[in-house]
Amino acid sequence: MAAALYLGRSTSGSSEASVSGQAPTYPIDATVLTTKDRVLVFPAISPGLTASQLPQISQYSTYGYGNSTFGPGLENVQRTDIMPNGYSNASPQRRHQLSSFFSFTDVHITDKESPNQLISTQQVDPFCFANSSIYSPVMMCTTQVLDAAIQTINALHKTTPFDFGISLGDVSNTSQHNELRWYIDVIDGKVITPCSGDLRGNLTIDYQKTFQAAGLDPSIPWYQTLGNHDHFWIGTLPVDADSTLGLRQSYITGNVMASGLLAPVDAGALFPCMYDVSASLKERSDYMGVLDGATADGAIVKAGPIGQYSSPPTVTADSARYAVTKTQWMQEFFHTATTPIGHGFNLVDPSKIEKGFACYSFVPKSDIPLKIIVLDDTQSDTDGSHDFHAHGFLDAERWGWLQDELAAGQTANQLMIIAAHIPIGVSPIGSDMEWWESDKDPNATEHNAVSLNGLVNELWNTPNLLMWISGHRHFNTIKAFPSPNTNTPQNGFWQVETSSLRDFPQQFRTFTIHLNTDYTVSIVATNVDPAVADGTPAATSRYYSIATEQILQNNMTPNTPNLANYKGIALETMDPSRAQNGALDLTIKWPQVTGYGPFPSLQSGLYGSPAHKTNSYPSCNAELFKQLSPTMIDVLKKRFS
Repeated sequence: MAAALYLGRSTSGSSEASVSGQAPTYPIDATVLTTKDRVLVFPAISPGLTASQLPQISQYSTYGYGNSTFGPGLENVQRTDIMPNGYSNASPQRRHQLSSFFSFTDVHITDKESPNQLISTQQVDPFCFANSSIYSPVMMCTTQVLDAAIQTINALHKTTPFDFGISLGDVSNTSQHNELRWYIDVIDGKVITPCSGDLRGNLTIDYQKTFQAAGLDPSIPWYQTLGNHDHFWIGTLPVDADSTLGLRQSYITGNVMASGLLAPVDAGALFPCMYDVSASLKERSDYMGVLDGATADGAIVKAGPIGQYSSPPTVTADSARYAVTKTQWMQEFFHTATTPIGHGFNLVDPSKIEKGFACYSFVPKSDIPLKIIVLDDTQSDTDGSHDFHAHGFLDAERWGWLQDELAAGQTANQLMIIAAHIPIGVSPIGSDMEWWESDKDPNATEHNAVSLNGLVNELWNTPNLLMWISGHRHFNTIKAFPSPNTNTPQNGFWQVETSSLRDFPQQFRTFTIHLNTDYTVSIVATNVDPAVADGTPAATSRYYSIATEQILQNNMTPNTPNLANYKGIALETMDPSRAQNGALDLTIKWPQVTGYGPFPSLQSGLYGSPAHKTNSYPSCNAELFKQLSPTMIDVLKKRFS
């Protein structure tokens, strides 16, 4: 059975272990390295399968998809983009390590047997061809990949201890209770049965088998951020926004969902609502399908035009699939074996949790003046929009809270990091991931309390802010927000995105923050590949993630022009730190790695920039320098005299 699952690839050296009467474990590879030591490389393959043929897994080996080798590592490139003009310190002497932590994000734990997915749209809807978040064979092994990442973190912790870890959201794929429980239970080191319904293949198919998760080292506290997939159906629509859609019932029913294609609406009339998801769902033209857990390659079944079926296809219903509200989602983190109980939501006023308020702050080490501000910047469940709910958004309460937290940190002379799911200033104007301009959405019943300009200006007025860290886009982009005033370079800050643990490159990040002898701060950000062992489901997922990138050839190293308008419509700037002249962002840089690609490196067509192919690699390690204010320098001189 294993040979069929791994498509003829060797399973010798399989690290699956079991004890009689106990669930098997999946230990990771004994060699644990970061991307500073080596990176995965593989070529582009053409011709080959088309995007709509992504499910033809049996053909992957024919074309050589999924095979990879290791190439040279990526150095931590020194970045002084936000430092004073002329600053140069090639070898900073580090005075004190302020913090060491890791981040991972967008795990998208997926119940692949759930009846209300949109799996078949990836093959039949041109809008979805390149959208591996809707379907990719990596869906089969999401719990096992998380387990491998946790074991890799534990191994790194033994040599360079972490003060804490933080997850940046989208822990589940579609706000589903059993997905959320699998996520928490993997980190807690529980026994995991990664399938639902009638548990097809649980005794015979590797990715369906019950296994014992390793669990995070109990000495590492970890904290949680809310993502759009954590409280919206497939990250797109509020579950209860339109009762006629029956989304809440669709989770626990046995009926496979039917939907129409995601046809674009008139952008001029409904901008920025390029797609009316509600209207598409109401068309009910095609059954969306599920993955068959009884087949080694997770075949898509129960999909296709309604006319091909004499009666609606069904799966075994499962009450554990129910959709969680934001309040229920946060409360689940209090049912855990790891620390802290609540994983940050213990710091939220219980009356605010009841209202769905998911923001808090914490100080990792009481003797270090560093505060982490965990911000929910996802859209509201009651905002009225019919568009994809993937935009950045702050209501009045969250915006006021963030302002208060920033001001309090300045007053207390604390360095600060904002941890939010959705990044700022990097998503194209007119896309579904930009900062939400609610005033241009005719369906909006709630409005963004702050424009992107207003938000960035507030951050620029907070000189103790080191960086904004985020997930959401599944990229590893590092971007600078230099101070608009060269006389106050301390007002600049960094933004560091972490890629998804679900899709290639399936990485997490480590951060170490150092105070240097010249009283600058260095933030060393390094990507890490989980140390998956050959023959495990996590290794198969890596193989699938590479094959998916070779087939879809998605742009994993984006750099978007900053335009003044989109399709003739004047808009707020995508990025207040640079001119709206259509130029690329010079602070977004990607390394060149021999043996990788070439794959697309720039957006093409829609946003006005030329298309070309390079071997730009979708990871970037860096040492990010930050100038401190005179006041903060004085404080730290006294603290670390």
